Amino acid sequence: MNKASDVFKIKNRNGVVVTFIARGGQVIGIEVPDRDGQVDDVVIGYQSVEDALAGDGYFGAICGRYANRIVEGKFDLNGETIQLDCNNDKNHLHGGVDGFNNRVWEVKPNQEKRFSESYKLALVSPDGDQKYPGELKIEVVYGLTEENEFVIEYNAVSSKDTIINLTSHAYFNLEGAGKGTVEGHELEMNASKYTPISGVIGTVTGDIADVKGTAMDFVDTKTIGEAIASDDAQVALVDGIDHNFVIDGYDGNLRLAARLNDPVSGREMEVFTDQPGIQIYTGSHFDGTETGKLGSPIVKWAGVAMETQIFPDSPNKEHFPNAVLKAGETYNHTCVYKFI
Repeated sequence: MNKASDVFKIKNRNGVVVTFIARGGQVIGIEVPDRDGQVDDVVIGYQSVEDALAGDGYFGAICGRYANRIVEGKFDLNGETIQLDCNNDKNHLHGGVDGFNNRVWEVKPNQEKRFSESYKLALVSPDGDQKYPGELKIEVVYGLTEENEFVIEYNAVSSKDTIINLTSHAYFNLEGAGKGTVEGHELEMNASKYTPISGVIGTVTGDIADVKGTAMDFVDTKTIGEAIASDDAQVALVDGIDHNFVIDGYDGNLRLAARLNDPVSGREMEVFTDQPGIQIYTGSHFDGTETGKLGSPIVKWAGVAMETQIFPDSPNKEHFPNAVLKAGETYNHTCVYKFI
């Protein structure tokens, strides 16, 4: 049985190294060379494993059973109303008070030719865990290719009908963690629509809106700083971006969702997924009171999370993508972070 503090690394021949721990499958580091070969860690977090275990448990972790928010923590399934814990004001977030980010995953080496190195993470969530129905058996593959692709593959099977939405919650700063904010990062999204949020509800309204003419328009590349400096009412609600974007052309196959570029280092990251949405969060709640990598304070907008997933509150929105996993069927989700 693994310990929470057990550390694992996957590497390739190009100098890319992904480091994670057993608790939450937390990705605590991704080392990537810049245009001149200088290697930096591009995920924000803490200096040590001990600090990671004591700090923000969502940093780089696997979130579930249902990542993102469910309004008032309840949903109907097969004629029954299920009430979950509300841990984000009046809403349920990332599995509640004891999400998968808090669990110690079983981690074993995984041998596949498509990867330079890889591991398989496994977890069993009992029937009634987090107040969700069904025993859920989950396997997650972390793999790194020689093309600098960090691949995350999720698979899960439930003994009863349930809902599911798994994601990875790393915050990226391609200049290097501890080297300032991501305001100068350039973001391009394969998303001409997004799901607006309500300050009253605390998450999505159920609308699917055009990004054109709003701060959420990243169809053409622009800096994150330009978006968060705007007077857009949606930006004001969260002091930045904390929104789900609807991926254009979604058909269940792997496709490009977003491209993030740091002009200073020359590093670029492409995000691919087979999911219908991607949550972009610019970390507005960071207030500089915690010390992160390089001994720097973790400040507002220090990193940007790019979480591939089903839409927030999908179980309560019939026109949103289906989040129900039928008993005996398999949930599959692939996310690829490719560094260029």
